[in-house]
Formats: sequence, C-alpha cells, structure tokens
Amino acid sequence: MTATPNDIAVSCVLLDIEGTTTPIDFVYQILFPYAREHARDYLTRHWSSEEVRDDLARLREERDADARQGNNPPAITEGLHEAAIESTVAYFHWLMDCDRKSTPLKSLQGKIWEEGYRSGELLSQVFDDVPRALERWRQQSKQVCIFSSGSVLAQKLLFGHTTAGDLTGFINAYFDTSVGAKADPESYRQISAGVGVPPSEFVFISDVIAELDAAHAAGMQTVLSVRPGNRPQPPSELHAAISTFNELLQ
Repeated sequence: MTATPNDIAVSCVLLDIEGTTTPIDFVYQILFPYAREHARDYLTRHWSSEEVRDDLARLREERDADARQGNNPPAITEGLHEAAIESTVAYFHWLMDCDRKSTPLKSLQGKIWEEGYRSGELLSQVFDDVPRALERWRQQSKQVCIFSSGSVLAQKLLFGHTTAGDLTGFINAYFDTSVGAKADPESYRQISAGVGVPPSEFVFISDVIAELDAAHAAGMQTVLSVRPGNRPQPPSELHAAISTFNELLQ
C-alpha cells in the first residue's frame, strides 16, 4: 500500500462529499427525495427564467443522446405548456432513477435545494470530525477543495447550511462535473491546474475506488473514506483507508 498522506507533503486536501464528509443517507433519503418532490413546482414557477432555460436545453440534448444510444428515455415535449413541464419532470425523475451524474440534472437539483435551504426546510449533515478537520487544516495552511458530482451551487449550499454551522469559510474552491467525470484522470489534472498546486501535493479523499484510481493516475495521493453506510468497494492496494478525518494529516 502507498504511504499515508501523513508521511508526505500535502498542500491541498481535495474532498468528495457523499460518503466522505456527509452521510450517504442524507443524500439519498433527504436531498434526492426533496428534489424529486419539488421538481414539478419549481419548473412551473421558473420555466421561463434564463438559467433554467439553459439547464432545460442541455437536458433535452442529453435526452436525445440517450434516445440515440437506445436507452429508451421518456420523451420531452417542446413548448411552454403543461405537457412540456410534465414530460421534463418525467425525464428528470428517470435520470435520478438511473443515478446519472448529469450536469444539467445536478444544476437543477441545486436550484431546487437552494429554495429548501433558504426556507429552512433543509439542513445538511456532516460527520462530527469534519468541522474539526477543516479547522485543523486551515491552521496548517492547507487549501481545502471540494470535487463532487453535485453542482457547485449545491456544494456551497450544503457546506453553508450544516448542523455545525456555516463551513464555507474553510473551503478554498469547488469543482463539479463541468471539469470532467470523477472517474477520468484528466478531471484531476484540470483541478490541479485550476488550484495552481502540483498533483503530487494533493490528497484526494473519496468513498469510491474508481474515483481514487483516476486521481492516483493523475499523480495525486489518495485515501479511501470508510464511513458507516458506505457502499462496499473492491479491494485495492493503491489507497490508504481511514474511517475518520482524525486519522489524517495530524
């Protein structure tokens, strides 16, 4: 197994969210059902807004690609009438059922969650060790960045409205799938360039081996997050494993 990041120079900690900073149950039992339940109402009220129109255009492009690939997605009706909204919601739900890491889907979810956070209906969860680790890493002058399939907006909302308070002051940058897929090494090279720190000075922490493999291929140090409720991962000798951030970069 590779050396743990405690043994090497790390300038930037790159964090996944789901299963790393935040319980999977919060995402799948609270955030996703909230987006599903409120999608129709949100789209009805914001159908003509410029930002939503951009998401809808990209959603239609993705739906057409699904159709060409034989995935049998629900059809999306064009126009501004109720049928167009209903058909878009059907495809929105279909993507969620597929657990698709779709950029326009994640963008719309973030906008829906924003209303939930602003109204107080949503309050996000982080593991108890996360706030302490963020404070410790700031004292060590390390940058902390987030890379999640959720949109940058959704990331900022999550860390800005936690049961431990607003944690956004500890985070230097946010990255979503607009830089690339999480299982693509090039995504991590793009993040490294964006932060201005060599890949070798990053440690990426995630609960998914495929993502860690990609970051490792890009030259980053990697750590597997083993949290309660996380999905089992295939064995790997490439990545150190931790169950709490208290084990990391003391």
